Amino acid sequence: QVQLVESGGGLVQAGGSLRLSCAASGRTFSRYAMGWFRQAPGKEREFVAAIGWSAFSTNYADSVKGRFTISRDNAKLTVYLQMNSLRPEDTAVYYCAFRQGAYYSGPAPDEYDYWGQGTQVTVSS
Repeated sequence: QVQLVESGGGLVQAGGSLRLSCAASGRTFSRYAMGWFRQAPGKEREFVAAIGWSAFSTNYADSVKGRFTISRDNAKLTVYLQMNSLRPEDTAVYYCAFRQGAYYSGPAPDEYDYWGQGTQVTVSS
């Protein structure tokens, strides 16, 4: 079993920045991929970004390309999401996700094995 704990959410004005963190604990894996998703009220959960084991393999939703950056620290079992130039439409609960035994993961939620509890991000206009 893997536990994921997100932090870093909050309230920010449009144009501002936030950095989300997601720390994994529990079982250890020789390799794993991680991702970020978000869900706004009344909407489906949507893919935001993913990062592979090597950290050089990243994938972003078109809506966040150029504004968000995903990174990871394998020694700390932590993935980060740096969010810049935030917009009101970025308001959502952000979830991190963990795919065990994978070098890479993509945008489909069912690729992931474990999920965090979510952290709220609110962007005011």
